[in-house]
Amino acid sequence: MSIFEVEGGHELAGSIRPTGNKNAALPCLAATLLSREPVVLGNIPRIRDVETLLEILVSLGADVQWTGPGEVRVDASAVEAGRPDPQLAERIRASILLAGPLLARFGSVTLPPPGGDVIGRRRLDSHFLAFREMGADIDLQGSEFQIRAKALHGADIFLDEPSVTATENAIMAAVLARGITRLRNSAAEPHVQDLCQLLVEMGARIRGIGTHVLEIEGVRELHGARGSIGADHIETGSFIGLAAVTRSRLRIEDAPLEHLDSTLLGFGRLGVETEVDGGDLIVHGDRGGEIRQDAFGHVPKVDDGPWPAFPADLTSIALVTATQARGTILVHEKMFESRMFFTDKLVGMGARIILCDPHRAVVVGPSPLRAASLESPDIRAGMALLLAALAARGTSRIHNIRQIERGYERIDERLASLGARIRRLGGEEL
Repeated sequence: MSIFEVEGGHELAGSIRPTGNKNAALPCLAATLLSREPVVLGNIPRIRDVETLLEILVSLGADVQWTGPGEVRVDASAVEAGRPDPQLAERIRASILLAGPLLARFGSVTLPPPGGDVIGRRRLDSHFLAFREMGADIDLQGSEFQIRAKALHGADIFLDEPSVTATENAIMAAVLARGITRLRNSAAEPHVQDLCQLLVEMGARIRGIGTHVLEIEGVRELHGARGSIGADHIETGSFIGLAAVTRSRLRIEDAPLEHLDSTLLGFGRLGVETEVDGGDLIVHGDRGGEIRQDAFGHVPKVDDGPWPAFPADLTSIALVTATQARGTILVHEKMFESRMFFTDKLVGMGARIILCDPHRAVVVGPSPLRAASLESPDIRAGMALLLAALAARGTSRIHNIRQIERGYERIDERLASLGARIRRLGGEEL
């Protein structure tokens, strides 16, 4: 298995462009199953999770072709079954996104529990709630769940949590359901918006895109379309953290500025200075670096929440950034109770962190980090550890880099273009 060898402690410089949004690419690829005509998607990141989902589509009978850099054509006209390959489906969390389109098109779907990052309890109840409200029956048998519906119908659905994947599944089921579905307390993240925009291009009728109340009027069928995925705001946030911990001035080209309000507020509390230049974001990691105190000297915090709050996927990056900032801050990860367990690796590198409980950590910085041999536990913690290695003095080795590459395309090559001293050891590549 490949590893990254990283010589840290060096300033970076130059420009980097975020790839397409991983969390938009996956539901949009799943949505191609809703049409019997080809769908072409642009700005698709070539990462492990995408490749796995494409394998699943092929196993279902779809014709999948990379037609250009970042462009995928999916023809699902020959798909005839609603039972994806269990071994493939268990490899990624996104396999759950097949439930909505397969149920809508074929009236049934059988799936094993989805895989993905072990970052805490990740409920499926919200998915089942939405499907039941639209007339589906759900049978849990051993390690699989079966969902069937003679005919889906519109419903007024209040999700018990604004789950992104439950919202996406409900939308994909509702676009072919009979009548109008009103989806309340729905997620509104940029990737949910991208999915809705693609479905509209395919002939769906969706109102309220970008809000927490969606109204979906079902149609008889969807047609083919050509769509494009927006730039990844999570990858953009990762590059903001990269500039900060390496004390570098970096330009993030074509950044998704319209989706960065909460991200820039959060990193601003960590003393990261940024500047908008046209469609680019310039990160002045070479200056500042002092945690911004709350009024009356209270300890500030960075905390996540449903959109448009600070993204949960960036709390790991914020934590590492805080280790290199001057001052004390509380990082509060409210959504997943296992995401912060990687902090022991940072403590081993010299970071001053008190893990108060599974959701909260107090960070006192700056701390000089030392090189270490590290294991990447999940996508975002893996990227956070890579940032820590780039900030540390000495040479670190990062194992299990497959986790990082599930979400970040050619990350070693792209960082090397900025001057990072990073090498891939071993022959395994995506």
